[in-house]
Amino acid sequence: MSKVLVTGGAGFIGSALVRHLVAGRRHRVLNLDKLTYAGTLSSLAAATDDPCHEFVQGDIGDAGLLAQLFARFDPDVVVHLAAESHVDRSIDGPAAFVETNVVGTFALLQAALAHWRGLPPPRRERFRFHHVSTDEVYGSLGAEGRFTEQTPYDPRSPYSASKAASDHLVSAWHHTYGLPTLITNCSNNYGPFHFPEKLIPLVTLRALAGEELPVYGRGENIRDWLFVEDHARALEAVFERGAPGETYNIGGDAERRNIDVVRGICAILDRMRPRPDGLPHAGQIRFVQDRPGHDLRYAIDAGKIRRQLGWAPRESFESGLEKTVAWYLGNEAWWRPIQERTYAGQRLGLKG
Repeated sequence: MSKVLVTGGAGFIGSALVRHLVAGRRHRVLNLDKLTYAGTLSSLAAATDDPCHEFVQGDIGDAGLLAQLFARFDPDVVVHLAAESHVDRSIDGPAAFVETNVVGTFALLQAALAHWRGLPPPRRERFRFHHVSTDEVYGSLGAEGRFTEQTPYDPRSPYSASKAASDHLVSAWHHTYGLPTLITNCSNNYGPFHFPEKLIPLVTLRALAGEELPVYGRGENIRDWLFVEDHARALEAVFERGAPGETYNIGGDAERRNIDVVRGICAILDRMRPRPDGLPHAGQIRFVQDRPGHDLRYAIDAGKIRRQLGWAPRESFESGLEKTVAWYLGNEAWWRPIQERTYAGQRLGLKG
């Protein structure tokens, strides 16, 4: 069994990866997470008592802690997901994004480099540092085209700028020091255990509560959606079979306008949880002031990972959305405490 250090493993994508790796029984996982507002231990319930999983609460910027963990756990792979990740929050408070996404990534790279240099030659060749990033580093697309691994970086928000900076640091540590790195840039994830401030869970839970469903602008912005469990499988394929120094784009080939996503959620709820008055949930939609600097369209060309690593998404957007909405309907015990303790659905990102 290989040993995988996952940072940010109590977050949305991180917890999906941890659950996937532990269930596969081929990896031992050390899960390091600071447990900020978006880190939720209840997302790891399926792996909590599994002997293949260990959780440590801590900060990736803590060099002393990192040194101890690398020495004790002796990982073969680092999968780095720990990050501040919400665009609206980055508009309100960019400092935390620079601290975690840039400075924290630097600290983790330094710890991984020292560990890698101390490995015997066969293990040095197998070691991988896998940095998980976003398609938002590429900026905004017009009506045509898709992001490829060669698309120039053009970040537009404090969040995407901080992720672009961390991508460049990872690439530099490969070219300068020889650290065997991998970078993946993914499209918008969705699925079970998604923090309620993101579009799909936010709309689902506000609709259930009979509240207005806010849609930025006219809802014309387009995102390429990726089911989180498909993403977890892709990440495993990359760190197991990807070539050091390479970047792989991961997308679900599922472009949708935001307004169509919201209407799709409403249609599912009309079937699964009709309103008491019998009216359609879409009647709750309200258009609101657009996000500052809102990118028009993202779309991923995932041809490279399909061709070279044999990965492809298993869920269509329709099947994934149905599963996601059904999960929220059946798991109020997971999301209700988050609403009461951390995030109650309020608008963020208005300071721009």
